[in-house]
Amino acid sequence: MRIFFSVGEPSGDLHAANLIRRMRQEDPEIECVGLGGPKMAAAGCGLVRDLTTLAVMGFSQAIVHLREFFRILAEAEAYLDAHPVDAMVLVDFPGFNWHMARKAKRRGIPVFYYGVPQMWAWAPWRVRKLRRLVDLAICKLPFEPEWFASRGCQAAYVGHPFFDQLSSQTYDESFVAGQVEECGPLLLLLPGSRNQEVSTHWPILRTAAELCLREHPNLRVAVGCFRESQFEQIDRELRDAGSPIRAHWNRTPELMRAADVCLACSGSVSLELMYHQLPTVIVYRVSGLMNLFKNLFLRCRYITLVNLMASESIERTEWKTFWPDAPGAADVPMPEYLTPRDCSRELAQQVSGLLSQPEELERRRDWLGRLKQQFAIPGASARAAELILDRLGGKSAIRRVA
Repeated sequence: MRIFFSVGEPSGDLHAANLIRRMRQEDPEIECVGLGGPKMAAAGCGLVRDLTTLAVMGFSQAIVHLREFFRILAEAEAYLDAHPVDAMVLVDFPGFNWHMARKAKRRGIPVFYYGVPQMWAWAPWRVRKLRRLVDLAICKLPFEPEWFASRGCQAAYVGHPFFDQLSSQTYDESFVAGQVEECGPLLLLLPGSRNQEVSTHWPILRTAAELCLREHPNLRVAVGCFRESQFEQIDRELRDAGSPIRAHWNRTPELMRAADVCLACSGSVSLELMYHQLPTVIVYRVSGLMNLFKNLFLRCRYITLVNLMASESIERTEWKTFWPDAPGAADVPMPEYLTPRDCSRELAQQVSGLLSQPEELERRRDWLGRLKQQFAIPGASARAAELILDRLGGKSAIRRVA
């Protein structure tokens, strides 16, 4: 059996690699090939091209690489014509992967989408494309199968593969202990992983932290940097200013375990923060034009995955997007600010409120703990492998996980 993978982002490379390992563990004769990255190659996937080197963010960046994308599509199509393929597995990267899905369907190849595009968040009319081109949507989030099934799509929930990674993660325990033993509560700042996110959110988070320091002089503040280059820039800025805030690189999991509260840029990091039961306030700053678009087109109630997982309904019902300080605003696990303006004062007020009210801080930890127990269940890769192999009629001795 030969399965073709199409994966275009580093996070997808990791999740696809884990899926490939589970498949090959189940049936060593399965041949995995396709477009992906180094982690997939290490798991035994024969790469036609490394697509992850072209991972882009935003329309302008996609235009720059458009010619290269079409060249890779042509190479993939040539491979499909020259080699029999039993199934295609798409992971994230929808702009490119819709083209791959069309090429597979024209050749009668079953298509599985692992990590479905977030159509429930915006542009839900794209579900027609999914219904036409994809045989099974393999969902990472608990509310997705019902949403897709109600629109005529075959969908199944396996859980988020991120929790597979977190359940096996190791930590520098001495570093964690050192942070915990220091005097004063610890505020963790997470400005994002992409350079564009960091440049947008770091000034807001720094200002919010400095406001908190004025109100809580014994507060310690740490910055978790995703890339070494980001750490060097932020660390230099803080040292030049004589700031008590300290930047760290490659220490974010340990800092999550040691921190008392967190300010974070919106993203999948909210799942990791939930896993560590760390009370968090989320921010995502957008342009004025994007703010108009989100009021017009955003369909989900919240932008934070943890808040959506905790909600009885994900559907947005009001014209204005959620604002945690508005009168009558819903209580959510992670207050979130999606805004075009500097909301550092509101962020500081949220953090100071938690630090001043230990009972509220503990309530948030308990809430996140209940969500963790319900949703942070490892084994998504095994469940996804089982679904695909069952559909293809291959071996499937993997024990079912409830």
